Amino acid sequence: MSRLLHRDTVPPVPAAELTARSADGSRIHVELHGPEDAPAVVLAHGWTCNTRFWDAQIRDLAADHRVIAYDQRGHGLTPEPGPGGYSTNALADDLEAVLAATLAPGRRAVLAGHSMGGMTVMAAAARPGLREHAAAVLLCSTGSTRLAAEARVLPLRAGALRTRITTAVLGAKAPLGPVNPVSRKILKYATMGTGSAPERVDACARIVHACPRRARVEWGHVLAELDLAAGVRELRVPTAVIAGTDDRLTPPVHARAIAAALPVGLGLTELAGMGHMTPVEAPEAVTAKIRELVTRYVATGTAAERKAASAEKEDVA
Repeated sequence: MSRLLHRDTVPPVPAAELTARSADGSRIHVELHGPEDAPAVVLAHGWTCNTRFWDAQIRDLAADHRVIAYDQRGHGLTPEPGPGGYSTNALADDLEAVLAATLAPGRRAVLAGHSMGGMTVMAAAARPGLREHAAAVLLCSTGSTRLAAEARVLPLRAGALRTRITTAVLGAKAPLGPVNPVSRKILKYATMGTGSAPERVDACARIVHACPRRARVEWGHVLAELDLAAGVRELRVPTAVIAGTDDRLTPPVHARAIAAALPVGLGLTELAGMGHMTPVEAPEAVTAKIRELVTRYVATGTAAERKAASAEKEDVA
């Protein structure tokens, strides 16, 4: 048991690391795990997180996949950008840069994005880099618009007052402070299901509290004004959606709307009792869905291409 706990608390060691250069010159930290010639998976984390958020998926998948994980700008080992560097266009630029730096021309991968990582994929939906390299997509616990209006973190009735206060919370400049019993309890209430294991709550708390304040605040402003509904309609690759039924940050109403609007939707999986941090709260379910997508669309490829081509033809018509 002690060896298992040690394995689950020590970050996976990357096979290699590199720096991708985004369109505005920003440096993006990238980790490469697993065999270079194995089926590829790209992982994009969410707001206030970093590559460590995907540790469970990396441990499992790296045995027989090429796992590519990167820190969003301002998070983890990726520096904060200069003025004007926080936007959904910048997220899309960064993802394209990571794909170009890690995948040979024409090589396809499964792209999995959690929360802001899912928004990154939606923002890049019409980009040539995504259409070249995405065989399939998994969107975890995310939304495309009306984030402040739909969030249920505050115990208030839905309406203008709750939306205004939620918007203020997203952009709050107050420091999060150290991880302690009180901060863990607050984070669990806001982002995780009531049954989440203490060690998983602690792991999420340490990741979130490590996020630089400026990045948290600037991205909070971007999320408050988010509108990527058009990006959902442009996401013309097979796409699956996962959501926790008890997600207060991006309640299932978002996942249902996205799943209904996707051109090549593969359905919605709602995880009972899970909150917003599904890759950490339900790692087995998220990893299994990624493996399923790899098996269907990367290993064989042709099924995805047929579906995507069909969707594009219908859109043109």
